Amino acid sequence: MQARPAILRAFVLALPLLSGACMPASGPAGYAVQIQAQDQTPGGEGLPYALVNVTPSIMPIISHNTPHFAGTFPDRRPPNDIRFGVGDIVSVTIFEAAAGGLFIPAEAGTRPGNYVTIPNQAVDSQGNIEIPYAGAIRAKGRTVVEVQQAIVDALKNRAIEPQAVVSTVDQRTSMISVLGDVRTASRFPASAAGEHILDAITRAGGPTSQGFDSWVMLERGGRRAAVPFGALVYAPANNIFVHPGDTIYLFNQPQTYLAFGATGGGGGGATGGRQAQVSFGAWQVSLAEAIAKAGGLDDASANPATVFLYRGETRATAEKLGVNVSKFEGPIIPIIYNLNMRDPSGYFMATGFPMHNKDVIYVANANSVQLTKFLTFLRLIIGTADDPIIAAINAYTLKAAINGAFEAGLGVVAP
Repeated sequence: MQARPAILRAFVLALPLLSGACMPASGPAGYAVQIQAQDQTPGGEGLPYALVNVTPSIMPIISHNTPHFAGTFPDRRPPNDIRFGVGDIVSVTIFEAAAGGLFIPAEAGTRPGNYVTIPNQAVDSQGNIEIPYAGAIRAKGRTVVEVQQAIVDALKNRAIEPQAVVSTVDQRTSMISVLGDVRTASRFPASAAGEHILDAITRAGGPTSQGFDSWVMLERGGRRAAVPFGALVYAPANNIFVHPGDTIYLFNQPQTYLAFGATGGGGGGATGGRQAQVSFGAWQVSLAEAIAKAGGLDDASANPATVFLYRGETRATAEKLGVNVSKFEGPIIPIIYNLNMRDPSGYFMATGFPMHNKDVIYVANANSVQLTKFLTFLRLIIGTADDPIIAAINAYTLKAAINGAFEAGLGVVAP
């Protein structure tokens, strides 16, 4: 009977340490995330990160920080006129104003439209085409109008008011490739009228899977960027013009995020929570929708003021958010966004906060949850203290727990 008071006294003394160091939890306490963000020693064990509070001032930055083509390919103008390349098949027709010139015999008489058509020819490996009496005319890298003018300039002192009409018979160099998860992967000539990315994908038969699971990668001039297929449909700024030489690649990658901590309400109580990988099910979802899809905040355990979202941001974005990027190395800055959903306006901000693929949401437990767990453990110990054998086992367990708490909290072992 003497074991119960001794155990009680030991637990009361160890309460602050036990509740923070030894009780089970699904992740760090909210205050630990906030304190560690401010107290980060260079070369320490943990990965340094920046903590950014979700406030109205950062919402314009976040809302524009979604995958898009505009940053990588800022030129949204139609492509320039198509230029010839080696291997293109060219047709040339030359007109003269009167008979008796280089190409129209004198006996043919004078009539409007006197002309001669030169047999089709390919632009040779030197980038030239051959024109009778004019020799090699440069075609590679030139437009139709430029080649026509070059032919006229070469013949004007020999032919009678010459005019030239040049056309492409078979375009083999200014091509666009559409590959991947499309119905008919193909390579086709660029349109002189200009066309957008969705037009090119349509030419290839469209995507084979659901649009919200499809991504579109554009490669141009050694640069590449990828956006969800839905971003082309719902954000027209992404549906930029394609240029000759572009490669468009469609691939299937379901967008998902991870939810940890006090979400989902898994049955209620201090141990509730749904740890899950959740699919977007759409091309874009907000933080509010993501929390709801994960089951919402657990009413019995969640601390609404400590809703955290883990994401890697570029240095440029981090600077806009007010982060001191000089403390970090590499192009990606680890950032934890802290959303306070005790604030009624927090729900408005959550609806305007777009999720990114592979984001991590963590909802910390309320401080009272650890105390509840401790009291449950204490009740178990007290309820079995009258049994000598169980009391001895509990006493040993208690001493080990207290020692662990002291080691974690103070760096020493309890006597």
